[in-house]
Amino acid sequence: MNKQSWPRETRSTCCYCGVGCGVIIESDVEHISGVRGDPAHPANFGKLCSKGSTLHLTARPEQRLLQPELRIGRADPRLPVDWDSALDHAAERFADIIATHGPDAVAFYISGQLLTEDYYVFNKLAKGLIGTNNVDSNSRLCMSSAVSAYKLTLGADAPPGCYDDIAHAGCVFIAGSNTAFAHPILFRRIEDARKANPKQKLIVVDPRRTDTAQAADLHLAIQPGSDVMLFNAMLHVMIWEGWCDEAYIAAHTENFAAVRQAVQAATPQVAAERCGISVADIVQAARWFASGPTLSLYCQGLNQSAHGTDKNATLINLHLATGQIGKPGAAPLSLTGQPNAMGGREVGGMANLLSGHRDLANPQHRAEVAALWSVPSIPERPGKTAVELFDALHCGEIKAVWIACTNPAHSLPDAQKVREALAHAEFVVVQEAFRDTDTVPFVDLLLPASTWGEKDGTVTNSERRISRVRAAVPPPGEARHDWQIAAEFGQRLAQRLGKSALLGYPDTETIFNEHRASTAKRDLDISGLSYALLEEAGPQQWPLPASANAGTARLYADGRYPTPSGKARFHAATDLPLAEDTDARYPLHLNTGRLRDQWHGMSRTGKTGRLFSHVDEPLLSMHTADMAERQLANGDIIEVTSRRGALVLRVSTSTEMSTGQAFLPMHWGEQFMRGLGANALIEGATDPHSKQPELKHAAVQVSKLELPWQVIGMVCGDTLARLRPLLPHFRYANVGLYGREHELSVFRAAHETAVDATLLAELDVALNLDAATMSYHDAKRGISKKARIEHGKLRAVRLTGETLARDWLKELMASDADATALRPWLLAPVSAPPAGQHARGRIVCNCLDVSENEINTQLAQGGGLPVLQEKLRCGTQCGSCLPELKRLAASNFKRSGA
Repeated sequence: MNKQSWPRETRSTCCYCGVGCGVIIESDVEHISGVRGDPAHPANFGKLCSKGSTLHLTARPEQRLLQPELRIGRADPRLPVDWDSALDHAAERFADIIATHGPDAVAFYISGQLLTEDYYVFNKLAKGLIGTNNVDSNSRLCMSSAVSAYKLTLGADAPPGCYDDIAHAGCVFIAGSNTAFAHPILFRRIEDARKANPKQKLIVVDPRRTDTAQAADLHLAIQPGSDVMLFNAMLHVMIWEGWCDEAYIAAHTENFAAVRQAVQAATPQVAAERCGISVADIVQAARWFASGPTLSLYCQGLNQSAHGTDKNATLINLHLATGQIGKPGAAPLSLTGQPNAMGGREVGGMANLLSGHRDLANPQHRAEVAALWSVPSIPERPGKTAVELFDALHCGEIKAVWIACTNPAHSLPDAQKVREALAHAEFVVVQEAFRDTDTVPFVDLLLPASTWGEKDGTVTNSERRISRVRAAVPPPGEARHDWQIAAEFGQRLAQRLGKSALLGYPDTETIFNEHRASTAKRDLDISGLSYALLEEAGPQQWPLPASANAGTARLYADGRYPTPSGKARFHAATDLPLAEDTDARYPLHLNTGRLRDQWHGMSRTGKTGRLFSHVDEPLLSMHTADMAERQLANGDIIEVTSRRGALVLRVSTSTEMSTGQAFLPMHWGEQFMRGLGANALIEGATDPHSKQPELKHAAVQVSKLELPWQVIGMVCGDTLARLRPLLPHFRYANVGLYGREHELSVFRAAHETAVDATLLAELDVALNLDAATMSYHDAKRGISKKARIEHGKLRAVRLTGETLARDWLKELMASDADATALRPWLLAPVSAPPAGQHARGRIVCNCLDVSENEINTQLAQGGGLPVLQEKLRCGTQCGSCLPELKRLAASNFKRSGA
């Protein structure tokens, strides 16, 4: 027998955004040691972004949940238990609640990061075995308005285009997406397409001048919430100028007369005033769009809105009116936020869906699924969607909730209310890979689940492409696969409910085959797909019926749509006000969104220091005029307040912002800062069609805080678990990681007055500064320094009262440099670093660890982006930093007057 050679390589997919990049995982027997892009995967052809290329650094077993934990009473601590005891207890609690209050008293809240097979089992568990439609997904927060609009206009939840359309497009129209940050690999394709075809036009619709917008030929910096008015005005221009495809409209669409009437009042002049852009720009956007072929790419800026369906549908109207659909380079292509939000919808893993894109409200569809699952019926009563589910938990209508692979205490709007709901619940189960999410403190039963690199199954990306996910290593400790946990719980629950067991699956392929059978003759027909075909031919796009040899790249090329008439339907919508508008008390529009190097609530990306290097703490970005009005300087500590809550953080000047607006990243939550994060400020009004909540906007006020007492602590290694309990004791505080080969934990805090000695002593213990340290204390100036040096290296430091040295000390520790020269500084009343010590500044290129200071120094010597890539090699690997490198080069060009 031949011995297995190590490291072994396993082909799988990335677990971040919906681009669906293929990866090659390097591993030994139990550990993942590396990752690189798969050159054979058609989504990315070997490229990975800064997040994907660091996946192996988040796969450390020491950061994982390894054993089930249970508490009997809410005041009791959770204690380790075996799997049989854990699942038996869960089955008893669910059975008792169902017997007393009915099946709708329990609910399941799952995730777009689950595999399709996981999703299928949960859906069958809830709707088939228990008899409740209370199973929804965090995909409700991500893509449900795009789904509603596709079904409303085109007849099915089926993005009609593909990634190859980027190269064929004459115009790329990006709306509500900072693609350069949120979907970097697709943005690389856009850059490549524009290089190959300089005539290709890029239009970006975004209130902020993001990296994506700065690359555009035309940036439409509209006012928040005015998307429908813009799209209606563009259609008004197209009709007025005769740019519509009248033949296509007549042959393949219906309801155009109603839309023509709806957009009649949306003149460019009216829209320009409402949107805050020029008439000329509206006309130009309409001209380029109509000229085509036009590919629209859109994401949360349209979806996460109380009017998200209208925004999506009025954009699709533009495609139908100009015939920009069903041909190379022409399609409305929604960009999925999570790796398998689409796969979850395919198996019906949401409260209003059933397997195979069937609708719960359709009696025939319910009967078909009941027959497939061999159950008497599927319940008719609609299930609770995400926000409704937690509202029902809050008021006691739902008694027990099972949460899998998601963190609702962080990700749902009105975060404080969600936490109250979890606290009120009779029984909360969470199955999770990581033990330190915001939701975990509310859990009665915590179940360890497998995660990226350990799972087997399939996922579907934004272009309907199904890829195999393969396990490189076994799950650590006692962690089990998500589908296994749900199936084993279901078997136990079936016994207690006196029902037939429905979930006896030996492996994921068996689950996939059952799912595949449910799609036959449906719009997403994959009856011709199998694990074997995916192994042999690679990832495939649906539909792929039994009669086909390969998947389908583009839909609706024949002009026929899956509607009763066979025609696409125009959707008439008028401009509506924001769900929450500004006023004298809350005069600023807050926009929330993603950063380049972080992901969702940071339960994964927050575990590697290099992903903090670009932005290392939560910052509120504002326009200089708004800051001046409030007497704010860059880096000041501020309080941002909405009608629901407040956060304390630092403010940053941003050239991306328009006046009257502010921006806050969505990623930081209670695990990384004092406070609940951006969603504590958001109301979460929902779209009437999709039930997707408003997560992008709130009306806020910003005011300066005077917190003169400041402290920063740094210690080698990941000690965040010890530092987190201290966050609530300071008016302002956050934690994070930093570094590459030598990671360190960083704690920052500020307060109105000096904190008491006991709290400072607790901080010193968390920083490993409670013994064998050097210290300096100046009571008169309120300054103290404390440090531990071992074998000539600085291992921990705490600066109190004056923190100017923080950045160069951080660099010193991260580089593992000799700290001998630091000893005199530590015992002296000076702030400036010793000779030769300096801070590198923010890291721009994460792949090659190139800082902003180094880039600016090189630019000052002459040359632009090509010189940076040649001399520093920045931007030559994943490319995520390319937009910023171009901006820095352009800024230097202007300063130099070249």
